Amino acid sequence: MRRAEIARKTAETEISVAVALDGTGAGRIATGIGFFDHMLDQLARHSLIDMDIAASGDLHIDDHHTVEDTGIALGQALAKALGDKTGIRRYGSCHLAMDDALVRCALDLSGRPFLMCNLPFPTAKIGSFDSELVREFMQALATHGGITLHLDLLHGLNGHHIAEAAFKAVAQALRAAVEPDPRRADAIPSTKGTL
Repeated sequence: MRRAEIARKTAETEISVAVALDGTGAGRIATGIGFFDHMLDQLARHSLIDMDIAASGDLHIDDHHTVEDTGIALGQALAKALGDKTGIRRYGSCHLAMDDALVRCALDLSGRPFLMCNLPFPTAKIGSFDSELVREFMQALATHGGITLHLDLLHGLNGHHIAEAAFKAVAQALRAAVEPDPRRADAIPSTKGTL
């Protein structure tokens, strides 16, 4: 199985992440941020990537550092588990409907990080969670995972539904992109010969 572990410790956070790309979507998630744990659980379940994520951070200040640093560590773990990316499909996309919300995700495991995130939220908070942190997480994930990631809200009224549809859409697209391609099992999916 394609696996990786990352440990990241700063003055603000301490994060450990383990991923197994060929898993079942099992997740052991504990960041101290309830809504974020729920989103990460959806990411694991719908990507079929096993994820063990433990984070402790300066939550007495706010959730920002913990959310961003978790995205950094998870991106690094995914990149490490993918190795040279031989045999993967590389691309993934999904239109994800969740009640009123419809989110489109397209991604490329290109090694060239880029985020285009068009997810306007109707409120600044989802419960006690700052909705702007969804973008911060996606930025960290894309940057440190070497992912070109496009996210667009096509419809949506409820902030919880928008965020959850976004995480699930990324999960489904990631599932497709990391999947082995039986027609090119020994090839790196690039005309350059490297990703």
